[in-house]
Amino acid sequence: MIHIQNYINGGFTDPIKNEWLDNICPADGLVYGKLPNSCTKDVQIAYEAAHDAYLSWSETSIEKRSAILLKIASLIEANLERFAVAESKDNGKPISVARSIDIPRAASNFRFFSQAITQFYSESHEVRSQKTINYTLRHPLGVVGCISPWNLPLYLLTWKIAPAIATGNCVVAKPSEVTPYTAFLLGEICNEAGLPKGVLNIVHGLGPTTGQAIVGHPNIKAISFTGGTETGKLIAKTAAPFFKKLSLELGGKNPNIIFADCDYNKMLSTSVKSSFSNQGQICLCGSRLFVEASIYEKFKVDFIERVGQLIVGPPSEESTQIGALVSKAHFEKVLSYIDGIDKTQNRVLFGGKRMRIQGHENGYYLSPTIIEVNSNQCKLNQEEIFGPVVTLMPFESDDDVLEMANDVKYGLSATLWTNNLKRSLLFSEQLEAGIVWINTWMQRDLRTPFGGTKSSGVGREGGFEVLRFFTETKNICINYE
Repeated sequence: MIHIQNYINGGFTDPIKNEWLDNICPADGLVYGKLPNSCTKDVQIAYEAAHDAYLSWSETSIEKRSAILLKIASLIEANLERFAVAESKDNGKPISVARSIDIPRAASNFRFFSQAITQFYSESHEVRSQKTINYTLRHPLGVVGCISPWNLPLYLLTWKIAPAIATGNCVVAKPSEVTPYTAFLLGEICNEAGLPKGVLNIVHGLGPTTGQAIVGHPNIKAISFTGGTETGKLIAKTAAPFFKKLSLELGGKNPNIIFADCDYNKMLSTSVKSSFSNQGQICLCGSRLFVEASIYEKFKVDFIERVGQLIVGPPSEESTQIGALVSKAHFEKVLSYIDGIDKTQNRVLFGGKRMRIQGHENGYYLSPTIIEVNSNQCKLNQEEIFGPVVTLMPFESDDDVLEMANDVKYGLSATLWTNNLKRSLLFSEQLEAGIVWINTWMQRDLRTPFGGTKSSGVGREGGFEVLRFFTETKNICINYE
């Protein structure tokens, strides 16, 4: 039984009230650990540790901060297998995915921001006619809150923590209570890397209690949150009276638009990946597939064939391509969308059923599911399912598919498959999304801004955008006449 503890002031501690939550392995549905059900007092202790560490850390040289972040990156890489096994067991994702994507990206987050902070600059402006020079200072905010989701546990937690501490802030972080394991291990790595006590504090618990205590703390200056749109609304409501800075990366219902003039084979293999990677539990997955009518029937046959070849199995097996959904509650939610479809309007083309894996009969396995729909207004096309479920629809014209792509409350990402340059440029401008991929998917450059529009959130992470978020800007004007 794994005993997960809070990481506060450089040490590991039990929750004040000694209340615990079960940590369940999605591969077999069994409890394999306990984690703290932290309360407001736990968050306050974490805040005080962060507050006490802030003055020293904020005045630590950029070079030293950079060196510590770089050391954390190296130690994550040195412990790659340990982290990958923990992530796979905790989340249900295939071990091959955790090993090749999630954990390396967590290390890359620390390595990137260890370098980015050395290149982060302030501006100056001279107006000779007025004999003035204006220059800009960027100071850390103080103590900030970082709340991460369960789908990419270490990947997204470090995506927030790394820039926050790189810019001189101290952090109170809450990982998802569903996937706490790798966050717990991160504390050990930070100590080994020489991160000063109190700079990073990780408090485990439920969103309505632990998360709410972080968001509602009057002296936590900013909140960086990734998760569901409804939770984002509650965070914004709680934070508003305190005028906290907010970065909210929320849900998505992303279109994958496929034109007949695309590189068909590349499109087909990538569309399978963009639909079902991490069991479809990535906010960037293309869950609405719009296919030009002239190739629709061919695509439908080929797509079903390719999806049928995907191997669903225990996350620990190297051959597994689709593992278990993250929890029983989430599994039942996803399945309810499939079971509740209007069969007079929609048709399940493939999958849609629970799978019983030998030796893991109680695991949360769902076959990859393809549903043909006849209206973009149906529930399947309007609500974020966040599982291995995609819809197919044909389209006749550029105007029609653009209207359907944008006719949803979300605006996180879009994928466009075409070799028509004019169309690529026009669609890139007109698609209501924070990210547009053309003839590719999920190729990320950490220097670029990341985030969505409409109900997909506010603010941007990544590159200098997130460094600006975690700093306060001050302008100084000097008259030298």
